[in-house]
Amino acid sequence: MRAALEGTPGLLLPEPTPGAEPSWFGFVLTVLPNAPFSRRSLVAFLEDRRISTRRFFGGNLTRHPAYASVEYRVSGDLASSDVVTENTFWVGVYPGLTPDMIAYIADSINEFASLKRPVRVL
Repeated sequence: MRAALEGTPGLLLPEPTPGAEPSWFGFVLTVLPNAPFSRRSLVAFLEDRRISTRRFFGGNLTRHPAYASVEYRVSGDLASSDVVTENTFWVGVYPGLTPDMIAYIADSINEFASLKRPVRVL
């Protein structure tokens, strides 16, 4: 799927560690802050096409209610963590996906990203 999405405007794709051969359980996508669409609008488009997505649990955990009473130390402004919190999501992958299914997911993402006037849902 990564090759089919390479160069898709508005998206940051995952990069495996050099020399690694990861077994992805999910394909993580980040909508760039300057993209003409939001994570929410892309996810809605994909879900309308019966492509399941999940929010990414990670990013700025200092904003997560589960950590409200946990003592922690912050180093830096956490701007990149905020981008992950707001703009990152998963598309599920598993060995049962066929090449046609993967192409459908990638084609749907590329179609959405290339819309002339995507609606930005906040």
